[in-house]
Amino acid sequence: MAKYTDAKCRLCRREGCKLFLKGDRCFTEKCAQEKRAVAPGQHGRMRKKISEYAVQLREKQKTRRVYGVLERQFRGYFEKAEMQKGVTGTNLLVILERRLDNVVYRLGFANSRNQARQLVRHGIFTLNGHKVNIPSLQVKVGDTVEVPEKNRKIPVLAQAQEAIARRGCPAWLESDGVAFKGTVKALPQRDDIQFPVNEQLIVELYSK
Repeated sequence: MAKYTDAKCRLCRREGCKLFLKGDRCFTEKCAQEKRAVAPGQHGRMRKKISEYAVQLREKQKTRRVYGVLERQFRGYFEKAEMQKGVTGTNLLVILERRLDNVVYRLGFANSRNQARQLVRHGIFTLNGHKVNIPSLQVKVGDTVEVPEKNRKIPVLAQAQEAIARRGCPAWLESDGVAFKGTVKALPQRDDIQFPVNEQLIVELYSK
């Protein structure tokens, strides 16, 4: 399976904003975007004329990298969103938010989506009482994500629980840190997605 193995901080610098790919580090002065807010490479400081296509492409790349999704899968999500009723751009973001690895991150069981993806793949969580290891699973209203008793002593889980107080838990989820359990109360709405993204640019890019 294809996987990005270069420095994650380069992605933040490339997109010109924090993508929160390294958990707690992104909230400290060690964040590369804070220390050197220019694009990576020897020409990073150069001013370039940006075309309409480039603006749309950067918005798509930024969104794709935030959720850790590869191009082929992201395109599949867009096609699925396009077939659903409603606004295509909003549908796309809702599909991305409903990924199991994103829900694990949002509930405070991981410091980053990448860490959440690893934990899910290792079978650390159960979904409605059943062990799961597929990060791309789409959660539904009423679903319960839980850490079984035998897995609750994993250090990264305790560290992530401390970080949720800073990030906060979105309104469409309910987190119970003591019981190591989270519930999907409703489907995410556009207002629940605070990350600065202009989804209409993505729709325009794929509609060409």
